[in-house]
Amino acid sequence: MSDDPLQVLAAGDHFVQPGLIARALHHELPEQDVSVRELTLGWPLDPFGPVAEVREACGTEDEVIAALASGAEVLVTQMAPVTERVLDSAAERLRLVVVCRGGPVNVNLDAAKSRDIRVCYTPGRNAAATAEFTVGLLLAALRRIPQSHDLLARQGSWKGSAYYTYEHSGLELEDLPIGLVGYGAVGSRVARVLCAFGAQVMVYDPYVRGEIHGLRVTSLDELLTKSAAITLHARLTPETRGLLGARELALLPPGAVVVNAARGPLLDEAALCDALESGHVSAAALDTYEQEPLPRDSRLHGLADRVVLTPHLGGASRAVAEKAATTAAEEVARWARGEPLAHSLT
Repeated sequence: MSDDPLQVLAAGDHFVQPGLIARALHHELPEQDVSVRELTLGWPLDPFGPVAEVREACGTEDEVIAALASGAEVLVTQMAPVTERVLDSAAERLRLVVVCRGGPVNVNLDAAKSRDIRVCYTPGRNAAATAEFTVGLLLAALRRIPQSHDLLARQGSWKGSAYYTYEHSGLELEDLPIGLVGYGAVGSRVARVLCAFGAQVMVYDPYVRGEIHGLRVTSLDELLTKSAAITLHARLTPETRGLLGARELALLPPGAVVVNAARGPLLDEAALCDALESGHVSAAALDTYEQEPLPRDSRLHGLADRVVLTPHLGGASRAVAEKAATTAAEEVARWARGEPLAHSLT
């Protein structure tokens, strides 16, 4: 490393703000002269990404290229489009890209590798937030909390008191058989919380070994037939896309509840709507969708009395933004000291 200041571009957004990144960098590198340029990128007009070669990005290539032109050696970002064009523009100086997310889907990894630019990410930063949100969605769906709120607070109606009848009252977590599909960083936290509530927790995850909180179930079909409520925590892969379709939902006991705060395409929304309309599934709570934003013509909008819908907020807490900035800064510090990187993909 030279005696010149380490040049870093903190290309944040309105969640992981560039100021958070800058403060974390100065905290992790107190002995080093660090020059941080802060850039705030706006949310995308096109939610599916501004360019075809990366996904879930915000801001524009031109914004990032202009900011990198000052000679940054390190780019720390959450959602900047780090495309081949962007990397080409900065390849002479840029050596490290750190993404404040669980996966660098906004980075062209092949282009980075071919230019000897390291790419790191920040796994686990939103596990606690997403787990808490999942439990909140489950409680909201089981007890009809949003529907009752809407009737009273928005419509001034006491009709929600109809939920205080045997036929319409909800389910409680204690002794409820709940199936978890996936037992990673989020699923394992949800399991611990639900066990504390006294739920009968069952887990299906063919890739997890060792002790778990709850009862291990060896097949998805068995889990579904035994669960009054299901929460999804699997990664989205070709194997898990459409994991819960019409056949799988039909295996649930009548009146079951479905919760998905993982990835939308794990669940066949058309099949879920059919199950909700028939009453086989009594309620659902979704934070992620097959298409985001949720289209205005989605059938889910017409099922507001049976569904809880939130706009992909599971990982949105102040602690998540702070953890992401800190973890990214720790990775930059390791790189600056010549130490092995903890979460590198190239």
